[in-house]
Amino acid sequence: MSDQNENLIAKLDELEKRYAEIEAQINDPAISSDHAKLIPLSKEQGKLRAIIDKYREYKEAVSGIDDAQAILNDPDVEEDFRGLASEEISELNGKKELLIEDIKNTLVMADDADIDSIIVEVRPGTGGDEASLFVRDLFNMYSKYADKQKWKVEVLTMSTTEMGGFRELIMNIKGPGAWAHLGYEGGGHRVQRVPETETQGRVHTSAATVAVLPEPEEVDIQIDPSDVVEHVSRAGGPGGQSVNKLNSAIKLEHVPTGITVSMRDEKSQHKNRAKAWRILRTRIYEKQLAEVNKERDSARKTMIGSGDRSQRIRTYNFPQNRLTDHRINLSLYSLDRIILGEMDELIAALQENDKLQRLKNL
Repeated sequence: MSDQNENLIAKLDELEKRYAEIEAQINDPAISSDHAKLIPLSKEQGKLRAIIDKYREYKEAVSGIDDAQAILNDPDVEEDFRGLASEEISELNGKKELLIEDIKNTLVMADDADIDSIIVEVRPGTGGDEASLFVRDLFNMYSKYADKQKWKVEVLTMSTTEMGGFRELIMNIKGPGAWAHLGYEGGGHRVQRVPETETQGRVHTSAATVAVLPEPEEVDIQIDPSDVVEHVSRAGGPGGQSVNKLNSAIKLEHVPTGITVSMRDEKSQHKNRAKAWRILRTRIYEKQLAEVNKERDSARKTMIGSGDRSQRIRTYNFPQNRLTDHRINLSLYSLDRIILGEMDELIAALQENDKLQRLKNL
């Protein structure tokens, strides 16, 4: 057995022990009647179940190989039985190898697959009106891709320009595998094309930044309400729609972290407050994860970026119909389809690269 597989088996033994501990705790009447304790344990058990089931299958295959090998090693066993034992070893070895590869893939990607709700923030960078129009195009691309996956898209806040672009766009995408598929979109996106406003036919370069954050459930993160200061706008002057919205605007400030969220999209103060809390919870959750994992902190900074053209993960070259993802040196000459939401080939390549990197680090 290779060193990597030995380390993997040791890790799986730890996880199986933890799985047994969770089972025992869930069966404890004191815990099973306490929802605050039961829910996180049930979630952890659900995450581990697929890995543990496969690991137990793997151990059965190893045990079967040992039994068959004992038959081969017995000099008194008849030749017919030796032949059957040899066939069984061959079959179980194949099953064992398939299971260990399946376990590796499940283990390194399990956490991502479990997150089914994300917050996507898109903002223009360098490029003025053209950058704002590019934000609109990215929004459409993600929305159409989500629609193909039958995921739910909810716009939390949107600020438009006179030309139909977006100064800011924050949306929630919810559905199985949302984070596993779109978690790679965070970073600087650069576009090269002839803008709608260009009369000379010259190609311009603009940029937008995308941040993709997992949306925590309330059970995942507890925020002390006394740590949050709420500011409510009060509008004066003549009435009208804009005043109604302004009068219901909510600003939340989380004092310990300094994180603030403003929301004024809805006429209803209650709706604005609910949306603001969702975004605040997501940003605090991400900050907590980042403090635990410095690599993710660095990735988060890179993800948000400054909107500068040089900080890019991807380039969209419209004249050449080419999309290039610089992280994996992949160029696809199907930008016209990708921008309409046909992102499967791109995402599959990013997932495969990510999986190989995680396996190396396992």
